[in-house]
Amino acid sequence: MSAQGLYLVGRGFWFEDLSIGFRFRTHRRTINEADLAGFVNLSWLTEELFTVTEGREGMAIEGRPVPGALVYAFAEGLLLPTMQDTGLAFLNATLDVKRPTLVGDTIHVEAEVVEHRLTSKGDRGLVRFANRVVNQRGETVLEYNPLRLLKRKPSP
Repeated sequence: MSAQGLYLVGRGFWFEDLSIGFRFRTHRRTINEADLAGFVNLSWLTEELFTVTEGREGMAIEGRPVPGALVYAFAEGLLLPTMQDTGLAFLNATLDVKRPTLVGDTIHVEAEVVEHRLTSKGDRGLVRFANRVVNQRGETVLEYNPLRLLKRKPSP
C-alpha cells in the first residue's frame, strides 16, 4: 500500500512470494516487421539473414527470422511485471536458441522457479528461473535461466 493508502497494482513478486516449483506464464506478444527493423537498426545486427528480403533461396532459414537477441529482449519485457519494484539485479544466465522465430510469430514466456535462497546477509533473496519462450504453435524457441536478486517483503 502506498503512503496515500492506495494499493499499487503491477508490483512484481517479492522473494517470499516464490518457492521452488512455482510456475507462471506471461501475456503474449506478436513480433512484426517494424520490431525487426527497429531492433536491427538499434543493435547493428545487420546480418543479411535479418536485413535482406529478396534472393533468400540459399539461406538456412525460410521466412523472415528475427535475431535470438530480439526474442530474449522481448521475453524480458514480457516478464517485467513479475519484477517491477521488487527486482534488484539480473546476475547471470545461460541462453539456448532452440528454433527460429519469425516475423508474425506470437510469443509468451513460461517460467518456473528452480532455485530459491536468501543472500548471505539475509536481507534479499536469489531466485533462478527456468524460462521457456513459446510460440503460437506451442514450440519452444528459446530457453534461458536468469538468476535474479529480489527484494524481501518490508517488515510491517
